[in-house]
This record gives sequence, structure tokens and C-alpha cells, in this order.
Amino acid sequence: MAHKLLKSNLMTELFILLFLSLITLSYNLTVYAADLSLQVTDSAGGAVENAVVYVESDTKFSGALAPAMIGQRGRKFDPLVSVVQVGSEVSFPNYDSVRHQVYSFSPAKTFELKLYSGSMAKSVKFDKVGTVVLGCNIHDFMLAFVQVVDTPYFTKSDAQGKAKLTNIPDGNYQLKVWHYALAKEKEIVQQPITIKGSQTTNIRLTLKPFIVPSSPQ
Repeated sequence: MAHKLLKSNLMTELFILLFLSLITLSYNLTVYAADLSLQVTDSAGGAVENAVVYVESDTKFSGALAPAMIGQRGRKFDPLVSVVQVGSEVSFPNYDSVRHQVYSFSPAKTFELKLYSGSMAKSVKFDKVGTVVLGCNIHDFMLAFVQVVDTPYFTKSDAQGKAKLTNIPDGNYQLKVWHYALAKEKEIVQQPITIKGSQTTNIRLTLKPFIVPSSPQ
């Protein structure tokens, strides 16, 4: 009887310890995951939309890659700017009544999707970090950008120039910002940043005049 009671007490203690360990793990994950809010402006103080914002560190974070989609609607690419993690698959559904031929000559990803309509069964894997410029051989005014990054912590600024990165582990990072109208070609604005609790920062970009082509009416 005493043996059974001792065994029962040991099992109870082990269960309590395991339960407390899980609580501590959950607490640590909550404490050490922070949010970074940014305001992206141009040299005149105006809000910058579609700026790609991300943080990189020496630590490589693993996880499932999320597929992305760039549609063709109204003879435009939608969205104009996409950001994906390196290795991600991107599909290119055509919602127009006319056919399109999507291509890129960019070093980060060179490919061509022959003339098609509807949804293609084949997606494109973006397996190299860098900027990919998309076009359509049939409609020269169609243009889009894909920024491929080597981090799961990325986002884009909205029409008010606001961007937010969530659940970033505390640590030292390089904060990087890219925009298709940056004054210097292939430029990425960056600065070191230490994440320790949620915080807000401002980024100012020097942009050149850039008019996104629109489809003829």
C-alpha cells in the first residue's frame, strides 16, 4: 500500500513539474516575442506606400513557407509589390478575358510563363534573394515587383506609410527597407536595431520620381 502511495505521489509531482514547465515555456515565448511598428516617409515627410520592410539576423529561423499569389486583373498585376521568403512558390492566375505572358529577366529569378489565361497548374519557385521585376510580353505597360528575402519577418507599408512586424524574438537585427523608387538602383536602406520589447521607429527614404504605368482605357 505504501509503495502504491509513493508511486502515486511521484506521478503527481512529475505532472506538476511538467505543467509548470509548460507554463514557463509559454511565458518565455510571450515575453521574448515583440512587435516592431514603423512609419515610412519620403524626404519631404510624405507617407510611402508599398515599402518592403524586414529584419535579418545571424540566426536562421526555420518554418513553413507560405505560398503567394500575383494575379492579373484589369491588365495589371495585383499586387504591384509582393514580398516572399526565399524558397516560396508563387502562382500567377489570370482573371482577365485576354491572355498574358508573364516573364522576368532579373538575376534573382529569370522565367517565362507562355501565353495563357485562367489559372496555371504550375507555380514559380523564387529560390534566390533579390528584386524580381515582372512584365508581360503582350502588354508592355504591365509591371510588378517581387522582393525575395531570407527571413520570415517581413511586411509592406500601407497607404499611410505604416508597417508592423509581429512576434519577433528579442535580439540584434538589421532592419532593412526596399522600395522600387529608391534613388539608387538596387539600394536597400538598412540600420542595426535591437529588439527588446515592442517598439516604434521611423524610416525615411530618398525616392526618385517614378510613375507606375497604367493600362490604356
